[in-house]
Amino acid sequence: MLNTATKSEAPGTEQELTDGFHLVIDALKLNGINTIYNVPGIPITDLGRMAQAAGIRVISFRHEQNAGYAAGIAGYLTKKPGVCLTVSAPGFLNGLTALAHATTNCYPMILVSGSSEREIVDLQQGDYEEMDQLAIAKPLCKAAYRVLHAQDIGIGFARAIRAAVSGRPGGVYLDLPAKLFGQVMNAEAGQKSLVKVIDAAPAQIPSPASVKRALDVLKSAKRPLIILGKGAAYAQADEEIKSFVEKSGVPFLPMSMAKGLLPDTHPQCAGAARSTVLKESDVVMLIGARLNWLLSHGKGKSWGEAPKKFIQVDIEPREMDSNVEIVAPVVGDIGSVVSAFNQAMASGWTTPPADWTKAIVSKREENVAKMAPKLMNNKSPMDYHGALGVLKNVIKDHPEAILVNEGANTLDLARGVIDMYKPRKRLDVGTWGVMGIGMGQAIAAALETGHPVLAVEGDSAFGFSGMEVETICRYNLPICVVIFNNDGIYRGTDVNSVNADPATTVFVKGARYDKMMEAFGGVGVNATSPDELKRAVNEAMASRKPTLINAVIDPAAGSESGRIGNLNPQSVLQKKKK
Repeated sequence: MLNTATKSEAPGTEQELTDGFHLVIDALKLNGINTIYNVPGIPITDLGRMAQAAGIRVISFRHEQNAGYAAGIAGYLTKKPGVCLTVSAPGFLNGLTALAHATTNCYPMILVSGSSEREIVDLQQGDYEEMDQLAIAKPLCKAAYRVLHAQDIGIGFARAIRAAVSGRPGGVYLDLPAKLFGQVMNAEAGQKSLVKVIDAAPAQIPSPASVKRALDVLKSAKRPLIILGKGAAYAQADEEIKSFVEKSGVPFLPMSMAKGLLPDTHPQCAGAARSTVLKESDVVMLIGARLNWLLSHGKGKSWGEAPKKFIQVDIEPREMDSNVEIVAPVVGDIGSVVSAFNQAMASGWTTPPADWTKAIVSKREENVAKMAPKLMNNKSPMDYHGALGVLKNVIKDHPEAILVNEGANTLDLARGVIDMYKPRKRLDVGTWGVMGIGMGQAIAAALETGHPVLAVEGDSAFGFSGMEVETICRYNLPICVVIFNNDGIYRGTDVNSVNADPATTVFVKGARYDKMMEAFGGVGVNATSPDELKRAVNEAMASRKPTLINAVIDPAAGSESGRIGNLNPQSVLQKKKK
């Protein structure tokens, strides 16, 4: 239903009018977008108010970057573009980080920003928050558009929606100058100008030849492996993927956000034998996973000496051969491709040799057994394993809960320790490995799914978005934040021997993050042992109240840069001086 205003044009006559504000709202509603993540301010304050009055849920954050991270992960969870609304210039720049993050991770997202007037910006005359935002955004997202006239609002949003979700999903920027909102036009003409996007992400069917080639290569393997990436989880083709993996009998390795697509406890899951399967496999099928740095680019010592053949399933043809030769590329959307695999596999499909699958099971059981005692310790202060052992059992008891995870050691170790049982229940830093996604993603996950959220944060990572605990309390969301507090970045033990300043990686000793949550009316708990942590998290999950647990970790626990210390250059000369 079009939002309109009535204006008298002449004595005895009335014309039904609409304006830019109402047309933006109607364009969103027409296309089923019912949530906006934003920070209010000039020139979009009234847009947020009016959208809320029109029935759209408008969630106001304390920082645009966090609103953007929320919009991005909302897109990932729903397959509809998440919308982040910001003010001009500085607010736009804050949201731009999240937009670039969404594009890198293939999340459908639209950053909508108010902007200064074109005629002043183009002549660089010094308008309020003057900036050529469209030019800045273009290199960092999938597409960028500017709408100058009210009658083009419908087309502008249609193009943004289609660009965000079609093909490989990504971020789109939509620039709305301040003057646009106040533009008035005939309501009937305004309604006709709106566009309902039809079939925004059409299926891309793989060629039969590519399907046959891929299955022939997989069938020829002695030591096959399937790697599932977050693209496979995004596809929401869960049953098709499960059927294919089980019918093939091939061991599978889930990337972090694909965990739970099939349960980590599934007999074919090779997550606990990752090093072994990467090194010893001879044929590797990638489904929605990229051979980027997270997989050592498909080469090097992580992949061992055994010759490899790669099969890759991706909607983007240019992804093929990006690092190594792909002998069997399959271009298409994952749902269509895996469905084609299932149809093409004969009933007499031969499963992999038993010596390969048994070797993986043996290695997995060996590694799990080695880890078990570490996860059961009750040290105080806690180490990472003792704390994560508690959270592992919490997720086992609450498989519907969504786990949000970021940090260095906190992220690296949780990936391997905490099993997931359902798809799209683990959300983390993604391809860039950024810090700061925690509270934004936790808020969107709770709002979009209605499920409880467990956000496991390093103390450094939490600092990027910690003020959003007020947002969590304001909206009374079922989010339990657990901060692994070891007094610093990586560790809290560094010492500055030159002057009185703290070492660059050290935070305030004994900080009480739980007091922050209490200040806004939530529940704060200080936990110094695994037993205390277990009690506090279980109470939070049962109550569904906003909760923050300050989990006191031994300052000496953790390693420099977590598990990617090799990416952190260090001075050889400095080492010699020590």
